[in-house]
Amino acid sequence: MKFVYISLSGNTKAFVEKLVDYLAFKHPEVFVETLDVKELVKGGQDYPDLDQPYVAFLPTYLEGGNGVDTGDQEILTGDLRQLIAKGDNASNCLGIVGSGNRNFNNQFCLTAYQYSKQFNFPVLDVYEMRGLTADVERIAEKIYQVYGFEN
Repeated sequence: MKFVYISLSGNTKAFVEKLVDYLAFKHPEVFVETLDVKELVKGGQDYPDLDQPYVAFLPTYLEGGNGVDTGDQEILTGDLRQLIAKGDNASNCLGIVGSGNRNFNNQFCLTAYQYSKQFNFPVLDVYEMRGLTADVERIAEKIYQVYGFEN
């Protein structure tokens, strides 16, 4: 498995790490590789070709709008969008997992839904902030299944 994510405040990274640990315990036959897009960009590396199936993880950072009928603009996470948009990378994405803060009402995880629409892959699930244990377990099992494994 491959997880591609961007983490700005550390919440998404913490969730991905919990997910990897859970999968290692629950499904030890599965190896999970992770790619932190923020670290990639910070290191000055080019966006790679993602030539194997992966799941993307995205926090929500928006500016303006209300998530319903007025505009909003993605801020701070555009590097993940650029990576997915490169070449055939979008075609290998099995889906996206969004995170956010429920206090933002209609904008909760809105960016994940925008990616889903733009790149034509599903939103696999959403969670709040760093996620709860129940979120980790639920999302891990969904990802396990989307990769074609049976429970």
